[in-house]
Amino acid sequence: MTSTAAPDLRVLLVVGSVRDGRIGPVVASWVRDRLVEHGGLDVDVVDLLDVDLPASLDGSGDTEAWRARVGAADAVVVVTPEYNHGYPGYLKTAIDSVQGEWRGKTVGFASYGGAAGGTRAVEQLRPVFTECHVHSVRDQVVLPNVWELIGEDGTLDGERAEASAKAMIEQLVWWGSALRSARAAAAV
Repeated sequence: MTSTAAPDLRVLLVVGSVRDGRIGPVVASWVRDRLVEHGGLDVDVVDLLDVDLPASLDGSGDTEAWRARVGAADAVVVVTPEYNHGYPGYLKTAIDSVQGEWRGKTVGFASYGGAAGGTRAVEQLRPVFTECHVHSVRDQVVLPNVWELIGEDGTLDGERAEASAKAMIEQLVWWGSALRSARAAAAV
């Protein structure tokens, strides 16, 4: 008897900040744990600090490998800080370095920062992803005053964000599965 269960949904988890002293990897680790706990997800974590993308968008550096990782994903979660009421410039370079590989995917967000918790960064990212033909899920993880949530052991206490993480992941899975099916049907 063969299994008819769908393969795991492939989720690309992107650490969007490359600054010194950044908190993104701590937040991404917490989000990754939530994704793994959900089950049925194949999580690929990419830290943009480790990806060489030229600002010229000329396709050199790690551009092809980055495009391949986006192309292999069914869904994406972007972990982003808010810098000067916006998102990191290198994250924009990463988005713009990819072309058709974004099309027909879904994206969720985990944002962090000061009092606004990165919400202004996400509100700017939503139309950017829409232009790339990516559906963004409504619910997002918001971590205001994030430095207050990091313990002495360097881990994030995201208890107050558990419900929003669960909601975001459920929406990501629903949309990711639906869009994967739609992409497969369109390829026929």
